Amino acid sequence: MEKVIPIIPIRDGVIFPNTDSVLTFGRQKSLAALESSFKGERIVCFVQQRNSKVVEPNVDDLYTVGCIARIERMIRTNGEINAQVKGLARCKILSFEDHDSFLLGKVEELEEKIEDTPEIKALTNHLVTEFRNAMNLGKSADFLVFMNIMSENTPSELADLIASVLDIKASERQELLEMIDVKARLEKVADYLGKEIKVLELEKKISSKTQERFEKGAKEALLRERLKTIEKELGEFDEEGSSEVKELMDKAKKAGMPEDVFEKAKKEIKKLSQMNQFNPESGYIRNYVEWLVSIPWSNESTDNIEIKSAEKILEEDHFGLKKAKERIIEYLAVRKLSGKMKGPILCFVGPPGVGKTSIGKSIARALGRKFVRVSLGGIRDEAEIRGHRRTYVGALPGRIIQGIKDAGTRNPVFMLDEIDKVGADYRGDPSSALLEALDPEQNNSFSDHYLEVPFDLSNVLFIATANVLDTIPPALRDRLEIISFAGYTQDEKFNIAKSFLLKKLRETNGLKDDQIKVTDEALRFLIQHYTREAGVRNLERKLASVFRKTAKQIAEEKTKSLEITTKIVEEFLGPRIFSSTLIEKKDEVGMSTGMAWTEAGGEILFIEVALMPGKGHLILTGQLGDVMKESAQAALSYIRSQAHNLGIADKVFQTTDIHVHVPEGAVPKDGPSAGIAITTAIISALTKIPTKRIVAMTGEVTLRGHALEIGGVKEKVIAAHRAGIKTVILPKDNKKDLEDIPKEVLNDLDFKFVESVDEVLPIALTKPLVVNKKKSTKIVAKEIKKRNTNFTPSVKPLIAEKD
Repeated sequence: MEKVIPIIPIRDGVIFPNTDSVLTFGRQKSLAALESSFKGERIVCFVQQRNSKVVEPNVDDLYTVGCIARIERMIRTNGEINAQVKGLARCKILSFEDHDSFLLGKVEELEEKIEDTPEIKALTNHLVTEFRNAMNLGKSADFLVFMNIMSENTPSELADLIASVLDIKASERQELLEMIDVKARLEKVADYLGKEIKVLELEKKISSKTQERFEKGAKEALLRERLKTIEKELGEFDEEGSSEVKELMDKAKKAGMPEDVFEKAKKEIKKLSQMNQFNPESGYIRNYVEWLVSIPWSNESTDNIEIKSAEKILEEDHFGLKKAKERIIEYLAVRKLSGKMKGPILCFVGPPGVGKTSIGKSIARALGRKFVRVSLGGIRDEAEIRGHRRTYVGALPGRIIQGIKDAGTRNPVFMLDEIDKVGADYRGDPSSALLEALDPEQNNSFSDHYLEVPFDLSNVLFIATANVLDTIPPALRDRLEIISFAGYTQDEKFNIAKSFLLKKLRETNGLKDDQIKVTDEALRFLIQHYTREAGVRNLERKLASVFRKTAKQIAEEKTKSLEITTKIVEEFLGPRIFSSTLIEKKDEVGMSTGMAWTEAGGEILFIEVALMPGKGHLILTGQLGDVMKESAQAALSYIRSQAHNLGIADKVFQTTDIHVHVPEGAVPKDGPSAGIAITTAIISALTKIPTKRIVAMTGEVTLRGHALEIGGVKEKVIAAHRAGIKTVILPKDNKKDLEDIPKEVLNDLDFKFVESVDEVLPIALTKPLVVNKKKSTKIVAKEIKKRNTNFTPSVKPLIAEKD
């Protein structure tokens, strides 16, 4: 039957038939509809909004199925109306009609589909039982609603009554309202009720577990307090308290702590025994005491002071590194004679891959000590070194104390890796915190912020590693005994590969000795043409690639064994990456052979000089650094000042541009050590006298022509030997550096030590200079003054593009 009644939207809820509800209304249209209806038949239609956030809904914002309800009571308060309504029947809104104050709609009651079957009966009984279970599990529902559900109801009424109290979404309530098939509605309500019961069961389980834990803890606390009272009454109360506290006290007694540290531990343990275990501070104190008792206060490793044995272990693990090995043996020798010695603070400085970290492990093995490694790269917080104050949540000791604890002894070999990469920010400067730890005069009472008691680090052998010294603060550098690690020469790399790498790679790749053999020629070929580094990491990677390809061929049964020759190296690794620089084929004018140091060892470099008509400009190319440019400027100034003695006409410098170029322009070059070579090349170009191709030279030149000492002699000389040089010119002050050079290289080369350029030229040039010996230095100076030699060559560097 169709009828026209007021339509009242509900923001977020559904009124079900056969249920009583109390609603509050505040919107003007809703109030007008209620007032109008209450004066008449009191019948309205409640319909849910599709979107509860819409304040003034229109017909498109409403569902088309609602509930016809009767207004039982109505109370007006503060501009709102509280109304008790009773749902009567489901209805479908057929159309909306215009009205000034509120919505009117033509509605039609929906007839329900119901069959009186045993299945319906079973569903209703199941719903009643499940609802009772839900109430027992703590579901909240009005008592009157519960009584109504428990009374006699039709299946439709039962479904609506339970649906009205289910904890489900508004859209799911609307779905139940729109169901006219009673059986389907009962099944859906049973499904929702079943899910709610599962949630209630979980909540009850969680609640009961929490309650259990609380009751258990409270019970334990009560019994513990009673036990203390009983022990006091019997005179058996021990201040050390519980078994846990007794255990900590036993550990403290056995730890061998100094007296002041033991007193501190006792004080903290006593505080812990008098504290309730639920007090948050008890956890902090327990952690602190556990740290105190776990640190090796008196436990130390016995040094292996058999010097021969230690030497053997060091030689087994590493090739070369003579200075580092000597320093450790010296330490052992003094320890053996004196019986007591503070641990040295060593710092190994060198390029990556030369064995700084790995020799630390070998030193620990040679001494019979534990090895601890802490990487300092990227550390910016001082607390990482000295620990956090105990007042911070999650506070811990610093890395030094943590490392000592992990080692289990008070005298390990402690490696501070990458000490040059320590940073600093607003949290402090970690390098400043290291000052105390790395000072032999202070570290016998190192104070960690967390421990708050001194710890003796004087027996620890600290080894720091760094790639460069420049970034280490001067105060910290002053405390370190610097041992420099030079890059390996090609011969050293060959020996390392032969003695260590090949064996290691055979084991790693599962190959037997008779399955792969690497010839010496192939190994040297690989080192020379496929690697250019100071260490051996890339060499190991290239060899590993060769071994993997060999393993693949053997696994595929293409061969049973393989001998690695230079041809196979090229086949496996592709075209050569690096080519070796060799001496020139003939003596040239305007060119000399210099020597350079690189991290990968040493190289020879050629200095080329070209003369062109011009205005006396000096042009420098080859991607030279500022120091090298200044060195070239100094060389030219020396030559101009000695032009008469060198047999060079003055006018040449005013009518000729001098271009100095160092080949391989993509490679940056810098340093003053090419000064002598540049001077020789320019003099050769100006005098038209060729330089000897078999002579290489290095040394800084001054304006007075003196040859000054330079560095990297070992690497430079080995590179010259490798390139086929026969004579090497070095500054006289570098004579001492020859002791580091291998004997086979020394025997093959003729060394000339010079103090000035005058001594270099007879050795480097193919024939003597035509020198004007009649004019004294004073006369030359006067002539130079007369000729107005205020002219200064301008430097116009040509910037080479970098690859």
